[in-house]
Amino acid sequence: MNVDLKTYIESGKAVLGIEFGSTRIKAVLIGQNKEPIASGSYTWENQLVDHIWTYSLDSIWNGLQKCYLDLLDDVKKKYDCKIKKLGAIGFSAMMHGYMAFDEDGNLLVPFRTWRNTITQEASERLTELFDFHIPQRWSIAHLYQAMLNKEEHVGKIKSLLTLAGYINWKMTGKKVVGVGEASGMFPIDIKTCDYNEEMITKFEKKAQEKGYEVSLRSLLPKVACAGEMAGQLTKEGAAKLDVTGELEAGIPVAPAEGDAGTGMVATNSVRPRTGNVSAGTSVFGMVVLEKELSKVYDAIDLVTTPSGDLVAMVHCNNCTSDLNAWINIFKEFTKLFKMDISTDELYKKLYKNAMNGDADCGDLVAYNYFSGEHITGFEEGRPLFVRTPESKFTLANFMRTNLYASLSVLKTGFDILFKQEGVQIDKIYGHGGLFKTKGVGQNILAAALNTPVSVMETAGEGGAWGMALLASYLIDKKEHQSLADYLKDEVYKNNIGIEVLPEKKDVDGFNMYIDRYTKGLEIERAAVGVL
Repeated sequence: MNVDLKTYIESGKAVLGIEFGSTRIKAVLIGQNKEPIASGSYTWENQLVDHIWTYSLDSIWNGLQKCYLDLLDDVKKKYDCKIKKLGAIGFSAMMHGYMAFDEDGNLLVPFRTWRNTITQEASERLTELFDFHIPQRWSIAHLYQAMLNKEEHVGKIKSLLTLAGYINWKMTGKKVVGVGEASGMFPIDIKTCDYNEEMITKFEKKAQEKGYEVSLRSLLPKVACAGEMAGQLTKEGAAKLDVTGELEAGIPVAPAEGDAGTGMVATNSVRPRTGNVSAGTSVFGMVVLEKELSKVYDAIDLVTTPSGDLVAMVHCNNCTSDLNAWINIFKEFTKLFKMDISTDELYKKLYKNAMNGDADCGDLVAYNYFSGEHITGFEEGRPLFVRTPESKFTLANFMRTNLYASLSVLKTGFDILFKQEGVQIDKIYGHGGLFKTKGVGQNILAAALNTPVSVMETAGEGGAWGMALLASYLIDKKEHQSLADYLKDEVYKNNIGIEVLPEKKDVDGFNMYIDRYTKGLEIERAAVGVL
């Protein structure tokens, strides 16, 4: 038993971060050195209700409470104590989406998550109106699509929130979100760390033409930069979080952030010329920019860091799902022959063997499209593996091809930044399931982007740890200390990660593969039309 940490927790100095992911709610408690000292989690799933991907309010609160109870159990087992006070707390969730409330605080329609692709018309019209790319996932696209659809609830809306903003409101009584989260609701003016006033005016005028008198600032939550207060935990909030009734009110609450922002913090990539790639079921990459892009790109979303710096995001729907499906086929094979090989060992062996394949994958090509990909122009997808009679069809090339496929759409988006916009970057940090096997996903990403890639052990703690660090920054930062400097000086001073440099043969090989991949998109398009 660690007596020092027990005393630290009982004195109310530990800091807590909680994040609502797509499939898991996770809580991470951190100690004096910003290291995770306890954790809790709860597995949940979205539901498809009336063709809308959603989570019910009951599932949100049940999940939060179960996650916090799991954290309390971990604290009890490790330190034999309870949590009654905290130094600070922060809440995070998957970005974007639509939660509309009336004047009494009632949810008007079921929560519409980022996963819904039902706002294409609004996305296109707002992009044209603002001369700024508005993805379908963004809250403002959902609102405008509801207006275009003349949905009955629109006239009753008094506040519009994301999931993270909703939790912050119920915990503190204040409708406040961090600037990174806000940047996935409505475009941000990075000079003011607030919503873009000119675009607000344009939207309100357009809404008026549709018959809606809207004051957008009264609907949207207030914006706060990292290090600012988003409120304090109220008695009601404490009771909703901790059903044991032990947790005291009055705890400082950091601005609610999205998973993109917490991922940046958890990988030390909030400074210009840094970036990170999160690769799991889906994959997205983010680069902190030194200046604005020269024009609008449908493939590039513009958001911000939690401290308000401009970020280019390349978001892809598909990453490891097809890889996982192939691994499951190999798992069935081992069972058929009664081989005692664990799934983890299969991943490790097959991934490592892929590095023995040809740099260009031996003239093979794969498309991992379980769903559509807007960057390459697909609303639907069909997973495909394609070869010619002359292709070098080996196990190593087969696996390498599927690993390349998991990052091909991402590379397509990043090539816009690097080749068309001349964006400079010093380092990319990788995190997520693709990077678990050392020397594989990291090396392939370095080849795809022709950029050094680092992976840190702590990156596996994910967004809940990143949110805890933002809460810690709220109470621990020195005067005039930026978030980037705080992370460098207080969190990552002895943790720079393991860096891999791109190798020329692998960079050339991936470029040859991506040429074949791009030409073969017509095969994928034909499959969508036929199958």
